[in-house]
Amino acid sequence: MKIGGWAFALGAMFFLFVGGAYFYFSGDEIGTTALVMTGGLAFLVAFYVLYTDRRLDGLPEDRADADVDEADPEYGFYSPHSWWPLPVGFAAMMIALGFIFAAWLAVFGVLVLLIAVIGWLFEYYRGSFAR
Repeated sequence: MKIGGWAFALGAMFFLFVGGAYFYFSGDEIGTTALVMTGGLAFLVAFYVLYTDRRLDGLPEDRADADVDEADPEYGFYSPHSWWPLPVGFAAMMIALGFIFAAWLAVFGVLVLLIAVIGWLFEYYRGSFAR
């Protein structure tokens, strides 16, 4: 975690420096704000990771003598056969297009999103994949 924290700290310094140079040479407030906010977000992540690293014993990734099997192998369960991400993405697209073109399309997209999320949530409670 220490290497990742310092990488984010270097990124924060880089974006803050570039934001200052960008404002000096261009005078553009919007681009400067975006660069400074990016540096601030990188600083927040760096602070959290470095602060958490001090409180933990250390991860296997930080030791040179660590083996591969010392890392946490459990990253979660991801369903390889699920079709539910497709309607979720379609509903998100409908909501975005509804904000652009018509409010009724956004409302319909929210309804489709609710149905898709419920279907995705209860995928393993019904049908041939029930446990």
